[in-house]
Amino acid sequence: MMKTRKVKLFNGSTFTVPQGIQRIDSASTHGWQVRYQGTRFFSDGGPPDGSGAAKSLAAATRELLERIATMPAPVVLKRGPSARKASGLPVGISGPIVVQRGEDRVRSAVLSVLLPRFGGTPQLKSVYIGTENTYSLRKYRAALATAKALRAEAVADYEEAATRARRRSANALRKELAAASRNRRSS
Repeated sequence: MMKTRKVKLFNGSTFTVPQGIQRIDSASTHGWQVRYQGTRFFSDGGPPDGSGAAKSLAAATRELLERIATMPAPVVLKRGPSARKASGLPVGISGPIVVQRGEDRVRSAVLSVLLPRFGGTPQLKSVYIGTENTYSLRKYRAALATAKALRAEAVADYEEAATRARRRSANALRKELAAASRNRRSS
């Protein structure tokens, strides 16, 4: 279900507004702004008394639903490394990390990869590089390529799942609005 909130206008009118639409009321303009993969403003038009707010909200909602149906969902995953990250590795990849497992005296090096999962807890995966006896620049580069591929696949899956979820909620809102419209016409 798409998140909505109640918005009370300066004239006392109250509207149920879907996430992705903001109310703009200033001295010079009144209307609704769609904020989803860019912005678009829908003016109330006419007198500045808010009487056109319902009509402009309906237009803004149609625009929002169209954008959700045709554009990927905006995702809040970090796209670049933080300024403090000194390793030069991409976002979500750390290392090399030296680990020692069990009773073994030999230590090994791994890269740690954070795999985001939409609606769930991110998964941490280790990509093996080699032991202190077998570690090489070639093995490091191969492990880094594997780590980047794992991260890229997880990010793509995350974005796809976010888009599917957003479209499901938009379809539910679309059905809700259609039912409300039918009820108003039959009353």
